Amino acid sequence: MVPLSPDTVSRLATLFAGNERVVARAMLENEWAENLPFCVNSDMYSLERIRFAVLKLSDGSLLRLRREIEEAKKDWRDTLMAAGFGYDVHAHRFWYPQPKD
Repeated sequence: MVPLSPDTVSRLATLFAGNERVVARAMLENEWAENLPFCVNSDMYSLERIRFAVLKLSDGSLLRLRREIEEAKKDWRDTLMAAGFGYDVHAHRFWYPQPKD
């Protein structure tokens, strides 16, 4: 398990509430972080870019989050491109989800 960085927790909290937040956090921490290709020995900060990408693409939906995590397991570079984080290694830092009304 690779814990979430404080910035990841903040974005997660904006997108998901209550029990969905608990489930989403478990998915991000437990299901894929340590076994992503080229991410061996990654820590919470080096995984932010990929984690932010799947969160962004999920748009606050657990079903979409699961789908995006499964896609990232195949090739997380495609996930970065889909989220708009593919060309700039710092682009994810400027993404802040908007709270749902």
